[in-house]
Amino acid sequence: MKDNFERLWTPHRLVYLQTGQQPPDEDCPFCHAPNKTAEEGLVVYKGETCYVLMNLFPYNTGHLLVCPYRHVDTYDKATPAEIAEIGKLTQQGMRTLKKVFGTHGFNIGMNQGEVAGAGIASHLHQHIVPRWKTDANFFPIIAQTKALPRLLGEVRETIANNWITEA
Repeated sequence: MKDNFERLWTPHRLVYLQTGQQPPDEDCPFCHAPNKTAEEGLVVYKGETCYVLMNLFPYNTGHLLVCPYRHVDTYDKATPAEIAEIGKLTQQGMRTLKKVFGTHGFNIGMNQGEVAGAGIASHLHQHIVPRWKTDANFFPIIAQTKALPRLLGEVRETIANNWITEA
């Protein structure tokens, strides 16, 4: 029987469903990502206390996350060095996205705690969501679907190869 809904099969999200949407600390994807190859971990850039990776479930093409290497859950528990590098890498990410994708604006923020909507609540991460004047359409509203015009691996490689470290 047809119900007019499209299905998006996402078996990779099963771990979140089985554990109440939150992986156990020993399975934290943000702790494991920097130890994998850049391609496997979706890592774009590694700093001293923090690193940048692609969001596996992006809101838009080029959606980045800035994470401390240390497993810490909220901003108030981050060290001054981690806070400074989160800011520095956020600026670099913005400059890089403007350069390679012609980004018009950004949504930047942190959801801290499960009740605040954090997908991985036990590991602090800041979102850098690139925005364009023409990126909004009715797909998410009427089809609960987000259209992403480029593959995640291709976007990761483009950003990593063009990362801007200077001011």
